[in-house]
Amino acid sequence: MLLWPLLLLLLLLLLLLPLALLRQQRSQHARWAWLASLQHRVAWGALGWAATWQWWRLEQSTLHVGQSQQQALKWCLQGDQGPRSPLRGSTDMTTFRNHLPLTKASQAQEEDSAGQVPPTISPQYPGEASLQATVLGLIALNKAYPEVLAPGSTACVTLISPWPSPFPWLGHALGRVSPAGAKDPVALLLEALRSPGLRALEAGTAVELLDVFLRLEADGEELAGAIAAGNPGAPLPKRAAELWQALEQGPRGLALRLWPKLQVVVTLDAGGQAEAVAALGALWCQGLAFFSPAYAASGGVVALNLWPEQPRGLYLLPPGAPFTELLPVKEGAQEEAASTLLLAEAQEGKEYELVLTDRVSLTRCRLGDVVRVVGAHNQCPIVRFTCRLGQALSVRGEDIREDVFSEALGRAVGQWPGAKLLDHGCVESSILDSFEGSAPHYEVFVELRGLRNLSEENRDKLDHSLQEVSARYKSLRFRGSVGPARVHLVGQGAFRALRTALAAYPSSPFPPEMPRVLRHRHLAQFLQRRVVS
Repeated sequence: MLLWPLLLLLLLLLLLLPLALLRQQRSQHARWAWLASLQHRVAWGALGWAATWQWWRLEQSTLHVGQSQQQALKWCLQGDQGPRSPLRGSTDMTTFRNHLPLTKASQAQEEDSAGQVPPTISPQYPGEASLQATVLGLIALNKAYPEVLAPGSTACVTLISPWPSPFPWLGHALGRVSPAGAKDPVALLLEALRSPGLRALEAGTAVELLDVFLRLEADGEELAGAIAAGNPGAPLPKRAAELWQALEQGPRGLALRLWPKLQVVVTLDAGGQAEAVAALGALWCQGLAFFSPAYAASGGVVALNLWPEQPRGLYLLPPGAPFTELLPVKEGAQEEAASTLLLAEAQEGKEYELVLTDRVSLTRCRLGDVVRVVGAHNQCPIVRFTCRLGQALSVRGEDIREDVFSEALGRAVGQWPGAKLLDHGCVESSILDSFEGSAPHYEVFVELRGLRNLSEENRDKLDHSLQEVSARYKSLRFRGSVGPARVHLVGQGAFRALRTALAAYPSSPFPPEMPRVLRHRHLAQFLQRRVVS
């Protein structure tokens, strides 16, 4: 039903385009400014129609979550077309669970060609969840920060947008300065640098934005030269000088020096992004808000963010396709839960692993992504993502979860004078055969800003912090069953190079989840070769 109003509005835009060009009495600059303003208004009109419809659909589906999940399951099972299939036309949960056992998702970034990997998905996701995340996220962002989506106020500095659904008129609604269809990330960055009035900065993920700022620091002189040589007669040489002066003052607060009106950074949340958000917030994007319109995993968009003003991402688990179940996380993460729950059965304060089923693979896939329920919208849970079970460390059954290790590492780095953590990766000693003659342990690789060497005293602080956050680890260390964690400082750009290597894998998903525990020797050796201290 929404398609026809959108088509009519877009047709109006196309009809008005030649009319605008016929206004010969206007100067060329004024004519194009008028046209850009018109396109922005029409695009926002279409967005308003879409948002009203999608909000109504979301309200109806979350008010009647049982019926909505039954419809989602029926849609997924349409892919099971075998004439003797016991699931054909049935949405009975007992039959569904018995016919389709749970399977674990592979770590796509680290699988070689002989491994089983989940199917690669498109950078922009099909489906209603991605559409709702984009349309309702834009409206929520505009409400929280009223001026950030005015014409010329937004720039995307990566090839992939953080907004999951690719509308052809999205650039007009956002007022982007980024050139449409650009295939060169440097061109996108240059266009953003040429626009001092930006209010919103976009990137595919926080990790990608971190790489953009590292590239900006490394190639600042070249970028300033490109800006100075850009448009003869325009005030760009002055802008080039401003860029150079901003870079000379260091990374802290760089974004606001480059764009004094900047208010918010928009990235798509996915596994392993929290550390990049923290690094950006502490240095380059200090003083700015961060917003992610959705949480994405290998199965697509799994949750929506309708609350841009929240400092930590709150997400709504929608009841539509793909079909979502919740697997209770038991204490220690070693026990298997008896059965999955539906969305309406979630309890506030409890943790659950997400289980997705789609109609393509017809597999009940345990994503490994763990959420904590913090509230509800109608009958659907509002959650925070806490960790990925596949990124836990365990050399003697101690099972140090991703969030627990990050807490310990944060405590340790906080005791290293002047240090800011940019990135880290862990390896269990058996992967590198580095436990010969010693107890099994963790090899930890860190990339820092503000510290060039690590003393033995500083290295030991991570092991002490791990013992503080994990009683099991402390017990194993006391008995000598586990050796002390070994910390290695890698050179600048080591993790950026690792991400480039991971992205080259045919099975690499979008968004590019950042692994924190490396399970393959060649990837561990990749970092080992870049150790500087």
